[in-house]
Amino acid sequence: MYRLVFTQILTRYDAEAVHHLTVRALRLLSVLPLVKRLLYGRLAPRDPALRVQAFGVHFPGPLGLAAGFDKDAGCVEAMAAFGFGHVEVGTITAHPQPGNARPRLFRLVKEHAVINRMGFNNAGAQAAARRLRRPRGLPVVVGVNIGKTKVVPESEAVDDYVTSAKELAPLADYLVVNVSSPNTPGLRALQAVDLLRPLLESVKQVADGTPRRTPLLVKIAPDLADQDIDAVADLALELGLDGIIATNTTISREGVSSAETGGLSGRPLKARSLQVLRRLRARVGDRLTLVSVGGVEDVDDVWERLLAGATLVQGYTGMIYGGPLWAARIHRQLARRLRRHGATSVQEIIGRTAGKPSV
Repeated sequence: MYRLVFTQILTRYDAEAVHHLTVRALRLLSVLPLVKRLLYGRLAPRDPALRVQAFGVHFPGPLGLAAGFDKDAGCVEAMAAFGFGHVEVGTITAHPQPGNARPRLFRLVKEHAVINRMGFNNAGAQAAARRLRRPRGLPVVVGVNIGKTKVVPESEAVDDYVTSAKELAPLADYLVVNVSSPNTPGLRALQAVDLLRPLLESVKQVADGTPRRTPLLVKIAPDLADQDIDAVADLALELGLDGIIATNTTISREGVSSAETGGLSGRPLKARSLQVLRRLRARVGDRLTLVSVGGVEDVDDVWERLLAGATLVQGYTGMIYGGPLWAARIHRQLARRLRRHGATSVQEIIGRTAGKPSV
């Protein structure tokens, strides 16, 4: 039914307009206690076999919503009710900003992909913090993804990230430093180790100083050269980060016909995202939590990422093409697959690869 609605109706409308309408509907759902609890009871991962523990946080299932969908932390409960094991909000910047000029979001239906050049459009860290402070009626693991305000020069980037971290780290189950979006000029340059080190050190000091010590991760681009991936992994280990999220969108256009600028996500990113995950696993073993995102479409992709060394998996574009029940469906299928393979839990699958390089 969803596939029919998507192909015959939704694709006739502007992608960003549909996105905003969806987010508004989910925000409404978030304030309807009876409805969201009913959905949560039916769709949220409840099978004990799906539970995962990472950096001291308990996740009801390994599949979460990647950053980019809920930019302002307005519908975390609704997304948990639809079956996601965690919700990563953002990217959030220290100051409000409108993002890039429209149109800036494009569906590539044949390729099951999306190109976006949104440019971190969001209402700013203080507005997100107000939403995250509100009492919740559902349990939900919330990650907060922070990025650089566009108008802030590179020389002041550290202070900009620290401002966001001070607002949001105390309210997050984990914090993510995003230096890998292609849509903010100069942002990806911050992945260079000599620039990344002081940035991560400063944000980590804030995260470590919260009452519960907020775990800190860094999100990297798929377009990094292999030696640069190794360098970021080594830096993350050296600084005592909790994990790496791999990967963000790509600027490559291999396998797609569109020449629109921006970050490409979805099926064309699958192979490279998996390559980066395997390289990271070979480099760091089980010393860091690896979160795999990019081209995740179905239970086969989630299973492959877990076997390749990921502890958690994320998706966003997969939900666009798979529909609102996408995460719940994958979690159910994953629970059945675990039992077929004689495993009692996701944690057991992760444990089988612990300390071993992926091949």
